[in-house]
Amino acid sequence: MGAPDKVPVHMSLVDQEITRTPGTRPPSRIPPKLVENVRLLWNNRRLFVRVAIYALATTILLALVIPKRYEATTQLMPPENVSSEAVALLGTVGARGSGSPGIAESIGGAALGGVASDLLGMKNTSALFVSILYSRTVADRLIEQFQLQSVYHAKLIEDARVQLWEHVDISAERKSGVIGITVTDRDPQRAAAMAQAYVSELNRLVAEVSTSAARRERLFLEDRLKTVKADLDNATARFSQFSSANSAIDVPAQGKAMVEAAAWLQGELIFAESQLQGLERIYAPGNVRVQAQRARVAELKKQLEKLGGSDSASDATNDHSPYPSMRKLPLLGAKYFDLYRETKIQETLYQLLTQQYELAKVEEAKSIPSVKLLDAAVVPTKKSYPPRSLIVVSGTLLSLALAVVWVFLRDWWSGIVPDDPGRELAAEINQSLRASARHLRPVRSALGWARALLKPRDPNEPFAEETPQDDEGAKQEEKRRSIGARAGS
Repeated sequence: MGAPDKVPVHMSLVDQEITRTPGTRPPSRIPPKLVENVRLLWNNRRLFVRVAIYALATTILLALVIPKRYEATTQLMPPENVSSEAVALLGTVGARGSGSPGIAESIGGAALGGVASDLLGMKNTSALFVSILYSRTVADRLIEQFQLQSVYHAKLIEDARVQLWEHVDISAERKSGVIGITVTDRDPQRAAAMAQAYVSELNRLVAEVSTSAARRERLFLEDRLKTVKADLDNATARFSQFSSANSAIDVPAQGKAMVEAAAWLQGELIFAESQLQGLERIYAPGNVRVQAQRARVAELKKQLEKLGGSDSASDATNDHSPYPSMRKLPLLGAKYFDLYRETKIQETLYQLLTQQYELAKVEEAKSIPSVKLLDAAVVPTKKSYPPRSLIVVSGTLLSLALAVVWVFLRDWWSGIVPDDPGRELAAEINQSLRASARHLRPVRSALGWARALLKPRDPNEPFAEETPQDDEGAKQEEKRRSIGARAGS
């Protein structure tokens, strides 16, 4: 029989125990490099503590210095019924967009989505309204209303427009269609007012660009009302001037009254003439009663002639009656009725157009898409930026990480021999940079000398200026430092 191929496990363990020398340390399972790195970090623990303290103080100060920002949010519900032509026109208005590439792409996508959904029969007005709110027209109105150029310290309106779009987030939920408008600003009152102004500008812009049939009818009736009102005023003025010049208050009533008055006078005249004939048969011509009756008959004839009028120009000139005569009434009546008919036509037309105009306004209000306010913007009381705890923690951890990297780099650099080519190259670069800095020293001296000249000083204070000796001494001091650093390396 041959020897077994495999040795039992328990026999190998026994052999290892036998071969181990007493008093020796068992091999460590931790890599030596890890132990060396941990020892290096432990030896520089004081440096890490100082770095952590300085970083903590710096980040706390930075977090306190950063100004606060507040967010005001308002939510809108899309309109229920919107005409297809209104949606199409609003899409063209919303596509006027902005000058920012990223925002322009999102706006263009929203507008294209609205037009495509309209072609398919779906009224995706939420995406359409988002593009309108991001439009240049709305942005310019808000910049003018809240004076955002001075708030954002922007000289050009284009820069203020970009800053406004960066401080505003407008989005629409895909399923519900609810539109959210979030405005970020340092002033909480201004943030809430700007969010509410977006809603007002949206309603106003939608009403301005609406071209529904009711709006076109309303505009037509509005123009016609202006024309008819001018014609009515003109006809009324001409009718009143004619009536005032001819004392024609009411020609039909005046003609009826004159006919009745003429008939009464004619009857009185016939009766008076009968009495006069009877008196002349009884009394002599010089009798008082005969003369009185003759005077009465003459007066009745005169009044009857005055009421009937005369064709002669002299009688018409001497006629001082406040009312027109019966001869003039037919002539005045034709002109009177023409003016009266024209005035009544214009008045009736104006009344009918006014009724149609009011109905058109109601129909236009129904056809204009308007958003419903779901959540109004309120003045925020809690800041949204900066996250001070995150700034302090992340800043401190980053400083500690940089300190660890610096410790490892310093240890690696100290392990390089002085005659290493890389170290010699670094020394040459250091010397070149210092030489360049020495060449710039006269420029700094000249700037300091000019600053000292421009600075107002006391007349009694002696003037001190940098001399070439001082500059030469600084150069020698720099030379000594470089020699010392080279000897130490």
